[in-house]
Amino acid sequence: MSIAYMHPADQLLAVMKRIYTKGMTTTSGGNLSIKDADGNVWITPASIDKGTLTRRDIVCVKPTGEIVGIHKPSSELPFHQSVYRRRPDIHAVLHAHPPGLVAFSIARKLPHLEMLPRTKSICGDIAIAEYAVPGSEKLGENIARYFDKGYNVVFLENHGVCIGDDTIFEAFRKFETLEFACNVEIEAHRIGRLGTLGAERLALADEFCPARMPEFTPALHTPEELAARRDIIPFLRRIYDQNLAIPAMCSLSVRLSDGSLLITPQKADGFDVEPEELVLVKDGMREAGKVPSDTVRFHEAVYRENPTVNAFVVAQPRYATAFAVTDAVFDARTIPESYLLLRDIRKADAAVCYNDPTAAAKSFSNPVPAVIFRNDSIAVTGGSLLQVFDRLEVAEATAHSIIISADVGEVVHIHDDEVEEIKTVFNLQD
Repeated sequence: MSIAYMHPADQLLAVMKRIYTKGMTTTSGGNLSIKDADGNVWITPASIDKGTLTRRDIVCVKPTGEIVGIHKPSSELPFHQSVYRRRPDIHAVLHAHPPGLVAFSIARKLPHLEMLPRTKSICGDIAIAEYAVPGSEKLGENIARYFDKGYNVVFLENHGVCIGDDTIFEAFRKFETLEFACNVEIEAHRIGRLGTLGAERLALADEFCPARMPEFTPALHTPEELAARRDIIPFLRRIYDQNLAIPAMCSLSVRLSDGSLLITPQKADGFDVEPEELVLVKDGMREAGKVPSDTVRFHEAVYRENPTVNAFVVAQPRYATAFAVTDAVFDARTIPESYLLLRDIRKADAAVCYNDPTAAAKSFSNPVPAVIFRNDSIAVTGGSLLQVFDRLEVAEATAHSIIISADVGEVVHIHDDEVEEIKTVFNLQD
């Protein structure tokens, strides 16, 4: 989606809708703003239902202080203005208080972004500002002190977070990633010992630049390719809607009959990516003018090493990722459905995905359709998009069940003889 022709009010509405529908703010909570080229600050109104906002509700505050609109601007306007005064490179500010992030805010602690390489690279360095009354000049000063030091993400003690960026969509990307990281760490503490990554390992995920891949121009777009472009989009939407991934940290692809593949673009937003934005990749080359996901080499290797795989996803759903960042064992022998779809899901070192994609691709086999890569992701194979989505959904549901079972009692897994019975009844082959 291009925002070049979107009015500031429409941008604020689009982002607030996503924040509210994802349960990351309440009816009266949170506020967003954009500073335009003329110095006007467009901001969400005070005391208006976030679930029913319209374009008419957005308030414009002129550089002179004049307020244009039918409502009062958010009571947090002072700290938005403080950020804009201190940081002319920032043109959008997001403030909200979703549950996971608030858990850290009220404990007055920062999450460990070093759990996963993408969370750190997306959010950058983070800080926490001292508590002050909402809407006060003091709060603005406390926040601005850290923005002066170059931080773009500042937690607020007993309040939430303030994020500044060039666009409101980039601010939201950081915000969504941050809430995800907070929730993963919370779940991780429930099941095992949290593991973090050193600087060398954090940098590994960013070493490959898909923009450097040679380009090619397709002679034509076949009906098979066009159908695949059409079919991928609904599954991307479902992955996002079902909280199976956040857009900034997910890649999905399908194999075409000529050996090429269609894959989500770099930094794809699963909420609004369109069929024409998907990237055709063939023989190590990318479709001219488009950049594929950073994980494209891994996708290519999976198809090369696994002839029966026709769809592949790399994602970070909340509960499955909790297993990725801890020493906890993920055992799919919980209910028959989980075993039938996931079989012998296992863990592997994520570094191999980046250093040796071919070796990582060989981790998959007939009884191993999915692999959890330590401190990184879960990768799922399938014969079709539907099968990949089903397996990803079941993996997350299974992980969730295992984590919350601790509040009920010790997990009793299906025994080996019962597993053999399932294999016989459903004709499963290893």
